[in-house]
Amino acid sequence: MEPDSSRTVFGGRLIRVVVEAWGPYQREVVRHPGAAGIVALTGDGDVVLVRQTREAVRQELLEIPAGILDVAGETAEECARRELVEETGYRAESVSHLASILTSPGFTDERIELFLARDVVPGGEATEDGVSTVLLPFDDALKAIRGGRILDAKSVAALLLARDGAETR
Repeated sequence: MEPDSSRTVFGGRLIRVVVEAWGPYQREVVRHPGAAGIVALTGDGDVVLVRQTREAVRQELLEIPAGILDVAGETAEECARRELVEETGYRAESVSHLASILTSPGFTDERIELFLARDVVPGGEATEDGVSTVLLPFDDALKAIRGGRILDAKSVAALLLARDGAETR
């Protein structure tokens, strides 16, 4: 499906906002390059999370490591692996794809590819400013979702998708 017309009203470093005409209706759409996130589990059954301030919601959030697809030629899996190292210092040997999600298709085309890594190991220093690493038992992460301490949609989706496989270890 294509709109009758489309015009860019804002172009930034990360996103573009376009106004599209669909018959008598106009829609403002945020165009996003996409992202990748990873549920990283240690051999002890902890999940590697990050705590960071999200200015848009004016609060610090607990999330899975994730990042924008902003490196030319990089696959979503490579992005997820890179972000895990940059944000936490942990490295993943094997990674499997969990799912693709649309974060909020009512106004954006952002698609996030979600991955699962088991037996991750520390592999160096995290290099991303403003991000701290949090290790949490997987069951506690699930409780944090139910308790409203993990609110980020990609993290909620990824942790719930990983739940069945993670609980069997």
